[in-house]
Amino acid sequence: MQRSSSSVARPLSFGLGRQPAAAVGRLALPRRCGRVSSPEGRCPAGRLGVARMRPWQPLCSIQVEQRPQSERFSPLVESDQSSDAEVLASNDEWKAIPDIWKSGAEKYGDQLALVDLYHDPPSRFTYKQLEQEILNFSEGLRVIGVSREEKVALFADNSCRWLIADQGVMATGAIDVVRGTKSSDDELLQIYSHSDSVALIVDNPSFFNRLAETLIPRAEKIRFVVLLWGDKSNLKDLSLNVPIFTYDEVIALGRNSRDALRNSGNRGHRVPIKPDDVATLIYTSGTSSSPKGVMLTHRNLLHQMRSLWDFIPAEPGDRFLSMLPSWHVFERTAEYFMFTRGVEQVYTNVKNYKADLQQHKPDYLFAVPLIYETLYSAIQKQISTGSAAWKFVVCNAIKISTLYMEAKRVYEGKVLTDKKQHAFFLAVIIEWLWARTVAAVLSPLHALASKLLYTRFQSTFGVSKAGVCGGGSLPLHVDRFFEAIGVTLKNGYGLTETSSIAFRLPDCNVLGTVGHPIDQTEIKIVDSETGRALPDGSKGVINIRGPQVMKGYYKDPSKTKEAVDEDGWFNTGDLGWVAPNNPAGRSRRCSGMLVVEGRAKHTIVLSTGENVEPSELEEAAIRSSMIKQILVIGQDQRRIGALIVPNKEELALAGGRSSNARSAEMSTDQLMRLIRKEVATWTSGCSFQIGPILLLDEPFTTENGLMTPTMKVKREQVTARYRNQIAKLYQQETR
Repeated sequence: MQRSSSSVARPLSFGLGRQPAAAVGRLALPRRCGRVSSPEGRCPAGRLGVARMRPWQPLCSIQVEQRPQSERFSPLVESDQSSDAEVLASNDEWKAIPDIWKSGAEKYGDQLALVDLYHDPPSRFTYKQLEQEILNFSEGLRVIGVSREEKVALFADNSCRWLIADQGVMATGAIDVVRGTKSSDDELLQIYSHSDSVALIVDNPSFFNRLAETLIPRAEKIRFVVLLWGDKSNLKDLSLNVPIFTYDEVIALGRNSRDALRNSGNRGHRVPIKPDDVATLIYTSGTSSSPKGVMLTHRNLLHQMRSLWDFIPAEPGDRFLSMLPSWHVFERTAEYFMFTRGVEQVYTNVKNYKADLQQHKPDYLFAVPLIYETLYSAIQKQISTGSAAWKFVVCNAIKISTLYMEAKRVYEGKVLTDKKQHAFFLAVIIEWLWARTVAAVLSPLHALASKLLYTRFQSTFGVSKAGVCGGGSLPLHVDRFFEAIGVTLKNGYGLTETSSIAFRLPDCNVLGTVGHPIDQTEIKIVDSETGRALPDGSKGVINIRGPQVMKGYYKDPSKTKEAVDEDGWFNTGDLGWVAPNNPAGRSRRCSGMLVVEGRAKHTIVLSTGENVEPSELEEAAIRSSMIKQILVIGQDQRRIGALIVPNKEELALAGGRSSNARSAEMSTDQLMRLIRKEVATWTSGCSFQIGPILLLDEPFTTENGLMTPTMKVKREQVTARYRNQIAKLYQQETR
């Protein structure tokens, strides 16, 4: 840790509030020192408060030094410490992400901002309280030795303290390197080392204990560790020679330092954070390659906050249920945006989100396609477990509502097509009149079903305004079903390198698309072989250009150059097309909408030379209640195959047994016959059919490393793990 040449080291008297104001700065912590602790061996929560400050008994020499002559700061911190500093209140004036908290505190004040009930202690913060907590944490990090532009690893899961730590790091002018606890130890070590992080913020004692055996002893440099939840009494290995601070200790250090700085008025020379400064490093999920460190600037992220309101018209007092990993760019930008609108954020998790949908009745839910597929399956099960009469009524009502919605889309001009249509005026009028007539006839039946039947399903869904989907395209059958029962789903599209690219507009929610590009965003489709730009309606690789495109990959200029060309076009690696302009007829409002159809690198090339998009088959087959997970395979083979994780309960029921029967009691041939029948039924409309099938007992999960934290299957890892079984499967095919 470098010190300013003008700093004057002073012994710390372990009553920080009693130090001379000019001496309040960073703690100079020698690399080989032990933990800072109280006489009892730890510092319980709350003992570092101003009113209850107790002397600490150090295990090593700790010194305080003056602030460096020049350091980054967020204007929100400066305005807190100076009466003549500029106070930012408008989104046009934001220069850095932490600026939003000053605006939020001024606009929404005592309005509830955060509710986190799944951590100890349960937490609630108003907008004013949240701003102060971020300020305290930020200043606490400065005191214990975080300098501008340094990297601080934040390895933790969703919680209010994750947000406070994230914004606290940014407000110092430092860069946080984020990841969740479900990543493997090797991956976390790789991220920590590659990012040149100097300190570590971790979730809880159990996660720290895990890293104490793997990452911490192997990392080259860890200046200190901050524990977000829990206390030091639950830490097992205390011989790591790394200073450990609890969240409460950091908050107390920051609060005391801020008080001293306000009294002294001595802030030194401070340089504001610039919009093009890197705000965070997010490593890609690595579904098909090693993670790369994506450098996102404050400008990249601020662009999202200024653009998303056109697509998600959130209002003060709305409630937002947060369940995706906070470090993921989709969830992260959504949270930042929601806080600029005065929304109340409630934290949940995969285990409890269904109950929380019922309890909290949020206005918005941000989730990946798998969550909406799970909710769809829950409603389908609700329907199938009823009486025969109930199923007959509900299924026919949904068919009627689906037909009503299809007719409505025709006369509203929201029918997606990849063709340029040249319809005659008279034909357009006739089709419009026919669609209006069909909709008028079906409207009373749809309204009756909505009132008598769909309210039950809407209650299961629990979201009053919209479910927002990111991280992939919604399966069309899920999209259509929720539309039929009166639930609004809004699909968006983005990547780690770009944040949001496109979103469905509230008044133009066209199924099958991810909507229109957000403000200042250009999209072009190029040929995967030649790179030539293709006309609208043609399928190719999606390229985008706009203010949200990353600064680059950290320490990897060659990969940056591969991804972003000289004109600023970023190659997403995704396949898709843009709906052509049809000024009249059933597709007149779809012009310029983006359709995403999978990853270019996931395309399977058969030995016959045919190209297969696995997503089409997977989305069709997964609709079967007997299939829990599926991965389509077949690269360089004659036929398409699949790895399938069966739903054993549904298989047992389908085999004529009770729900408590074990599918293991069925023969392998019986299981395979049932699965083959299901696959053939659900994929009958697809361009290719699935041949050889390998049934797997172990599901794809984040714990076994076969899924990303956002619940995408890691194709390369799965095929590598089952390489031998796949080879035998195709050998049997050729016999």
